[in-house]
Amino acid sequence: MASKAFVIHVEPKKRGAGERALRDADARLAEAVGLTAAIHLDVVVAETAPLARPTPATLLGTGKVEEIAALAGEYAPDVIIVNAHLTPVQQRNLETAWKSKVLDRTAVILEIFGERAATREGTLQVELAHLNYQRSRLVRSWTHLERQRGGFGFLGGPGESQIESDRRLIAERIVRIKAELEKVKRTRSLGRQARKRVPFPVVALVGYTNAGKSTLFNRLTESGVLAKDLLFATLDPTMRGLTLSKGTRIILSDTVGFIADLPTELVAAFRATLEEVLEADVIVHVRDAAHDETEAQKADVLKVLAELGVPPDRPMLEVLNKIDLLEPDQAHGLLARRGRTVAVSALTGEGIPALLDAFETAVTRGNITLSLKLDAADGGALAFAYRHAQVLERRDRAGKISLSLRIHPADLGRFENRFSKKITIEQGVDRQSSD
Repeated sequence: MASKAFVIHVEPKKRGAGERALRDADARLAEAVGLTAAIHLDVVVAETAPLARPTPATLLGTGKVEEIAALAGEYAPDVIIVNAHLTPVQQRNLETAWKSKVLDRTAVILEIFGERAATREGTLQVELAHLNYQRSRLVRSWTHLERQRGGFGFLGGPGESQIESDRRLIAERIVRIKAELEKVKRTRSLGRQARKRVPFPVVALVGYTNAGKSTLFNRLTESGVLAKDLLFATLDPTMRGLTLSKGTRIILSDTVGFIADLPTELVAAFRATLEEVLEADVIVHVRDAAHDETEAQKADVLKVLAELGVPPDRPMLEVLNKIDLLEPDQAHGLLARRGRTVAVSALTGEGIPALLDAFETAVTRGNITLSLKLDAADGGALAFAYRHAQVLERRDRAGKISLSLRIHPADLGRFENRFSKKITIEQGVDRQSSD
């Protein structure tokens, strides 16, 4: 039988200057319940706790703490989830008052990530985030901290308390994990450099958790990435090659989903993974068009992208997914939209051809088209052209081959060096992007 849980969403009554209440309290509570369900807990009580002024000792006011304590005495929950960020002192005091284990929002998300990480890299990133979170909470969560033990000098010296030893061991483990993740970072960097030698632009899917990124990824690439109606179903990045409607080859990347108030520990730990987003040629923001909080989710995603350092001028497409869940008139209205917003249903495939065309436009917008004339016998030159450019047209006549090519501006030098006077630049900017 699943363990019983309370979910308490803390809703500030006053917001700071410039803050917009894009979400209402019920939506935030519902999301917290979803997060709790994702770690296999049975929610028996879910309520919102208005907060006029944070209390340093317990975050919540005395009256609310006593009210929840009475409920806890009646239902005896195994854990109480507080949908807010708690300090170690607040967490300890609430556990004492409620006589129950207490987890805050960060701990719940870390727990989900711990369950979902499938690769060595993902496991390391989650462990790093967990250790950074746990390091400041040793004083309240470990049961053996009052013991003293002797030492042999190299273990910290005589009389080192267990808490000091544990904190030191955690610090050492953090250093080792960071070193391993630095190797991952270098490997990814080498992979990116290799991809840059081949003109395959990278298109990265980003979006709020459970917006349908992995379902869309599977639809486009015919892959088998885990795609379920779960928060944070995808943690480990996946990349696949994809040929677009006009023959352009791209690399499509599926990434971890974002969420409101994403813990800073996780943003830092997953930076190696999210560097794929920073390096992407085009970012595709996948939104759940059928979700009541879609505008709030959009704001949260854009905030995380800004925190990661994604340049504001990076090409970005907006994909309104799950239109199959909308009323027909509403779905048709979204499908008729033009520009940098494309409506699709990753589940049914509706709108996918228009999305592929939008990918084509986005990745070729700055490309150069040129013509190249080769001797038919020059197989090496022909292979080079096919390997490093997109062949738009080929004409064979009287032992000569005439090619119309599309290349990235960065590749113009190599073509000029290799073919000298055999190429003619037709257009500095590919005009097909405006068709």
